[in-house]
Amino acid sequence: MSLLSIALSGLRATQTSLTATGHNISNVNTPGYSRQQAIQQTSIPQFAGYGYVGTGTQVADVRRLASDFLTAQVRTATSQSNELDAFKGQIEQLDALLSDTTTGISPALQKFFTALQTASSNPSASEGREALLAEAQGLSKSFNTLYDQLDKQNGLINQQLGSLASQINSLANTVAGYNDAIQKSTGSGVKPNDLLDARDEAIRQLSQLVGVQVVQQDDTSLSLFIGTGQPLVVGNKVSTLQVVPGADDPSRHQIQLVSGSVTQTITPQISGGQMGGLLAYRDTVLDSSYNKLGQIALTFADAVNRQLGQGLDLSGQAGGMLFGDINDPSITALRVLERSGNIGTVKTNLQITDTGKLNPSDYRLDFDGTNFTARRLSDGESISVTVSGTGPYTLSFADSKGEGQGFEMTLDTLPAAGNRFTLQPTRSGAGDIRNTLLKAEQLAFAGTARAESTTNNRGTGSIGQPKLVGGPSPVVVGELQSLFGSGLSLSFDSASNTVGGTLPPGATLSYLSPSTSNLVPGQTNTLRLDYTDPGTGNSYSYEFTLSGVPQAGDSFSLGFNSKGISDNSNALALSGLQSKNTVGGSAGASFNSSYGGLVERVGTLTAQVRTNSDASATVLKQAQDSRDSLSGVSLDEEAANLIQFQQYYNASAQVIQIARSLFDTLLGSFR
Repeated sequence: MSLLSIALSGLRATQTSLTATGHNISNVNTPGYSRQQAIQQTSIPQFAGYGYVGTGTQVADVRRLASDFLTAQVRTATSQSNELDAFKGQIEQLDALLSDTTTGISPALQKFFTALQTASSNPSASEGREALLAEAQGLSKSFNTLYDQLDKQNGLINQQLGSLASQINSLANTVAGYNDAIQKSTGSGVKPNDLLDARDEAIRQLSQLVGVQVVQQDDTSLSLFIGTGQPLVVGNKVSTLQVVPGADDPSRHQIQLVSGSVTQTITPQISGGQMGGLLAYRDTVLDSSYNKLGQIALTFADAVNRQLGQGLDLSGQAGGMLFGDINDPSITALRVLERSGNIGTVKTNLQITDTGKLNPSDYRLDFDGTNFTARRLSDGESISVTVSGTGPYTLSFADSKGEGQGFEMTLDTLPAAGNRFTLQPTRSGAGDIRNTLLKAEQLAFAGTARAESTTNNRGTGSIGQPKLVGGPSPVVVGELQSLFGSGLSLSFDSASNTVGGTLPPGATLSYLSPSTSNLVPGQTNTLRLDYTDPGTGNSYSYEFTLSGVPQAGDSFSLGFNSKGISDNSNALALSGLQSKNTVGGSAGASFNSSYGGLVERVGTLTAQVRTNSDASATVLKQAQDSRDSLSGVSLDEEAANLIQFQQYYNASAQVIQIARSLFDTLLGSFR
């Protein structure tokens, strides 16, 4: 009977091993499955006088071949790889938009200035003027289209965040359910291998969506934390993620964690997974691209409008604006966003005062009931706030060096204590630019003043055309007519090497170079005519040159350019904007260079992300291979095990047959 019992124990153990092997084979393609192995041990032997006699075998455990360390490695690598993939997917779209010859700004800028140069060569021809208007329209549409694409990408990110939050909540509930089932199953002291695999796989899938930290609890449950330790799953208790419009900016959706009755915004703490990648892209690339593009558009529109306003059109009137007013009231009100939950109502406006000082950044403004404090969000620098007026109030801003930020804000009343505002001076600049000048003859290509030498001069002195270097935009034609009258006559005095004449009240003449006190005959002298209108207080400054060697009594005249149909001096000044460092001030860059810098920055980041993504994919594959070397199912190995266990089974059956034969022989001896 002992021999039969031993044989039966072998059959049972071998059958369990065959079952485990069959289970492995059937789950070879199951994601997250860890292969299992039946662990045998000898049964308790019996003492028989002459020694202990074995009683067979038994299955001690069906072991799950898995390593928490290798599983954690796969989870971490999965989170990093998916974060970079999500980042890469977004930035590659932006890189293609910015550098494309159809949607990019550089080709449109080049076409605009080419058309301007063509029109300036024949300023009285309508064909060139019409072509310039068409290119201006195309340029503004290029800015608008690129802004719309950025806006669309931001909207899609908001949608994706909502979808990811729903998937995260679903998987978190799944993990909590597995925690509860595993905790109940382990009450018998046996580990539920398949449930453990399913839980690990659910957590791995969760790590594709967001970075998670896993903590093993004493009751065999796993607690999951996201961000900087915010609990997502604790035992069978689950917190919920929700995506809501941002309190500071409704267009930038934020992530909130709801735990019972407590809700907290955790967007800044989120990292890893697809959600972390989308948020990182939005914070580091998309927002700065919005603002940089807006800075270029605002600076371009303002520079062109100002220069046109300092010239005369074909009717002899001050030039009109080619592009819409950057401080149109319908725009200025939208540059200030009140924080959700602010107390009271405050009417606010943000006006651009100097596009050359604009920074491509948003600002945060807080009021504590007494003082305003501000911070530039792009670099975190504290910005000082100066308040003037008593209602409406005007706020001006300066950095630690005392440099203005290029804008000011007005409020009809002081806000309540604790109120916060988000200031976006450049955010929508590319979307707001519009071509508003419809009549080509209103393009101000002519300068406002002209100069000429008297025909009977005896010397070789010559006067250059005056250039308006300072003045209002648009100029006031009546004020200039008051300055020049029928013409200012300047006569050369050989004794003092000076020129002079009768100037109207408010006008002064000075020497800039090479001497500041008189003319230097034979050299090119630069002079300046300054004028402040006594009635309005508007100031004008003209610079012009006197060269050659004038003779005593030689005269020169300065006058209002009332017949400047064929004059292109202001058109040439407008063309000069193409190479002028306008964006970011004199130390900044030209329009093309500034846009090229944006394209280069995005392109460099795109290349870096691609490299990092490839490296992360390699790390993930290595982690998966390491995990599979222990936990993965090999069909070749399992096939060998089947043959081995089949032989064991046959051998145990043979022992049973022998035991039966012996038992039959024993019974036969007593018959």
